Amino acid sequence: MKISKRDALMWFRFFAALEEDEPLGPKQTEIAYAVLRQIERAEEKRQKDLMDKIPGLKSLDGMTYYVGEDSRFPRGCLSCLKGTGLSAVRRTNRCNLNCPFCYDHGCLDEQMPVGEDMWEIGGCKYCPEDLDMLFAVGRKPSGVAYVYLEPFMEIEKYPEIIRRFHNAGVYQHMYTNGTLCTRENLKALADAGLDELRFNLGASACADRVIENMAMAAEMIPRVGIETPMTPELMETFLAKKDRILSSGVSFMNCAELHLNENNLPNYEGENMYMTRLGYLSPVFSRECTLRFMRIAAEEKWPIAVHDCSNRTKFARDAHQKAQEGGWFGASSWGMEFGRLPFAAFLPVLADPSFPFLEEEELPPGFRPGDIVI
Repeated sequence: MKISKRDALMWFRFFAALEEDEPLGPKQTEIAYAVLRQIERAEEKRQKDLMDKIPGLKSLDGMTYYVGEDSRFPRGCLSCLKGTGLSAVRRTNRCNLNCPFCYDHGCLDEQMPVGEDMWEIGGCKYCPEDLDMLFAVGRKPSGVAYVYLEPFMEIEKYPEIIRRFHNAGVYQHMYTNGTLCTRENLKALADAGLDELRFNLGASACADRVIENMAMAAEMIPRVGIETPMTPELMETFLAKKDRILSSGVSFMNCAELHLNENNLPNYEGENMYMTRLGYLSPVFSRECTLRFMRIAAEEKWPIAVHDCSNRTKFARDAHQKAQEGGWFGASSWGMEFGRLPFAAFLPVLADPSFPFLEEEELPPGFRPGDIVI
C-alpha cells in the first residue's frame, strides 16, 4: 500500500489522538506500517542522493560506509561488525553532563547502580576476579566496550578490569565526554592496556579543553577517536574548529545517527522523523548531516577515517551478532524502543511539503475515510 501523504497525515492525526491504551486493529496497523515505510523510502532516496556525491566512499561488505584510509577505520567497530561480537561492560551509573541527545535524558538521577565492586558483563553481574572463570568457560569476545554512563566519574576503578581483559588478549575501547580527563588518569588507562578511547565531542560542544584532552590521550593510548551523535549544531561547531581537532592526533570519527527514545524525543519535537525498519526512530537531519560531513572530509582529504555509524549499520550489527550467537537465518534483536508507535512524532514530516513521497496510490476499499477500519 503506497499511501499518499494526504491520507497518511489524516490517519496519523487520528492515531495520535487515540488513548494510549487503545490498540490498533490489523487494518489500522497495516496503514501505520505503510506510512512508516513511505517515509523511510523517501528518506532513503534523499540519503542515496547525498551518498552519490561522496568521492571515494568505501563499504565494509555492505554493512557500513566510510571515507579515509582503511588502516584508520576504528578496530572497535571491526570487532562489533565483523568479529565475534562486542560485549558491553557497564559500571558507572552517573554523568557530569546533561545532553539533550542522551538516552537517559531527564532521568539520569534514576539510573540504578551496578553494585559495589561489580561489573555488568553480558547482562550479568561479576566481580573482577570472576573473569578468569569467564575466559575459561565462555567464548572470548573479540572486543569489549566500556559504556554507561560517564566512566571518568569513577575512572580509578577501571584499570584493574582493563588489565585483566588486556592480559586475555581482548581489544578494549571506552567512551567518554572528555571533560574529566587528566594526564594521570589517561596514563593509568594506557598502562592498564586500553586500546581505544572515543570522545563524544557533541557533549561538550567541541570544548577547547576536550580537544586538548584528546591530544593528551593520543600521546598515550594507541587509538583515539571521536564518536558523537550528528546534529547541525555539532557539524557547525566542528567545522569551525576543524584544524585544531584534526591535528589533535585522532585517527577516526564515528558519525553516529541520533536515535530517540521516550526520554530524549521531547527535545527534538517538531523535527522531521523517520523510522528504520520499524526500529530506531531518528530525525532525518542526523544521517543527512553525516553524509554531508563525509563529503567534506573526502573532498578535503582529512587525515582520519570518517565512519557512517548509521541506523542501517546498527541494523547490520544486530543481525551479525545474532549469527555469531548461532541464531537462525535472519534472527535479530532489532526493534522499536517505544511501547507504542509515537504517531505524533511523524506529523511534522507528513505535513512538510518539501518532503514528498516517491510514489502514491489511492487507498484500497476498506481503508478509505468512512470505511470501518479495525
